[in-house]
Amino acid sequence: MKPSFPDYRLRCGWNALLSRREPAPALSTDIDSDVAIIGAGYTGIAIAKRWQTHYPDQSVALIDSSEIGEGNPGRNSGFLLETALAEDADAANLDRMRRSNAMIAATLQDILQDIEDSGASVDIARAGTYRAAASDIGARSIARYEAFLQASELPYEKLTKSDLQQRIGSSYFQEGLYSPHCYLAQPAQLIRALFAALPDTVSCFENTPALSIENRSSRWLVTTPKGNIQCDTLFLANNAFAKSLGIGQSQLVAMYTYAGLTPALPESLHSQLGSDSNWGLLPTHRLGSTLRRTVDQRLLIRSFHDYEHEASSSHVRDSLTRRMHARFPQLKGISLESVWGGAVGFTYNGGLVWGEEKPGLFVSAGCNGGGTVKGTLLGRLLADLAVGADVPDVTDLFGKASWMPPEPIRALGFHITSQLEQWAGRAEM
Repeated sequence: MKPSFPDYRLRCGWNALLSRREPAPALSTDIDSDVAIIGAGYTGIAIAKRWQTHYPDQSVALIDSSEIGEGNPGRNSGFLLETALAEDADAANLDRMRRSNAMIAATLQDILQDIEDSGASVDIARAGTYRAAASDIGARSIARYEAFLQASELPYEKLTKSDLQQRIGSSYFQEGLYSPHCYLAQPAQLIRALFAALPDTVSCFENTPALSIENRSSRWLVTTPKGNIQCDTLFLANNAFAKSLGIGQSQLVAMYTYAGLTPALPESLHSQLGSDSNWGLLPTHRLGSTLRRTVDQRLLIRSFHDYEHEASSSHVRDSLTRRMHARFPQLKGISLESVWGGAVGFTYNGGLVWGEEKPGLFVSAGCNGGGTVKGTLLGRLLADLAVGADVPDVTDLFGKASWMPPEPIRALGFHITSQLEQWAGRAEM
C-alpha cells in the first residue's frame, strides 16, 4: 500500500546546512478547528495566511508529516520563476500566458515582502536563469522557448557554447538562453522564514501525518497517529499524496527526483567555474538535469526520476556524481557532500487537480515541479474560492489534470515512455 505521506530515507542537504530548529509539537490529542490544512508547504502556508485575512477570528490547524525545511518545500532546487516554465510557455496563446505571468510575478513580489516582514535572513537574489542545450532535442526546446520570449516581448540573451563556458565554466552545452526573470533561493531557509511568519492564530503541528480523511455530519475528520482534527473546511495541500487520501487517484502520481550538493569548493577551482558566482540552469528536457552554483560556492545537480518510490542512497550518489562530472570534468576529484530525494506531484498533461472536490473539501495538487511561486498563488486563490470570493478561472490559466489509466498499466506506461524519452534525449540527462 502506498504511504499517505513522504517518509524520506535521506536528509535534505539544504536543511543540513542550517542550524537546528525546534519543531512545533506533533498533534497529541483530539482538537476542533474551523479550518484544517494538510501540508505546510508553500501552498498550505499561503492558504493559512489568506484565510486569516478573511476570517482573523477563526481557528486554523496546519499539519505537516515532516519538519519545516526537511519536507518537500526544502528539497527543491530553489528557483522562483517570474514567468512560465519552459514546458508551459505557449507563444500561440499569449493572452493566457500574460495573465498567468502577471499573477505569478505579483505573487513573487508578495513572497519577497513576506520574507522582509519575517525579519529572517534568507539567501535569495534575482540572479536570473540559464537554459542550455547539449543536443538537437535541447536546441529545438531552446528555439520554442525563444519564440515565446520574443512574442511576449520579454528580455533574454542568446548564448553560444563559448558564452556558456565563459559564464558557467562548462563546455558541455552547445547553446543556450539567459533570462533575468528568476530569483534563486536557499529553499529550506525560505520555507522556514515563511512558516515562522504565520499569524499566532494558526496552530501548527509538525511530524503529524494525515492518515485518512472522512466526512461526518457535514464536518471533516482528519485522523493522525496520536490525535484527530474535526473541522468545517478542509484543505489538501499535500500534492501527490492527496491521492492516498482519496483525491485525484486517477490523475496524480508521486515522481521522485534527486539532488546533490558538493562541499564548498576550494578557491583554486573558482576561476575554472566561469565568471558567474551565483547562477541556476534549468534543463531543456523535462527529464534533464538542473544545475546551480550557490553563493557559498557549492555546485548542485538535480536529475533522474523514479516512479512512486525512493531509490537507494548509493544509486543516487553514483548517478548524480557521474552526471555532474560529465558537465564539469574539472571537478573529477570532488564528491557530493549530501544527496537527497523529493516527491513531485506529477500529472500526465501538466494540468492541476484544483478546486472544491466535495462540499467543504478543497485541494491544490499536481504542481509538476513548479511549486514555489505557482503553489503560493494557487493556495491564495484556493482560500479565496473557499470563502466565496471572485477568483480567475484557474484551470483555464493553468490547465486541468487529465485521466491516467489504473495500475499496473500506469506504471508500465511511465517506464516505457521515460525509457524512450531518456534514450532520445540522453545528452540532456
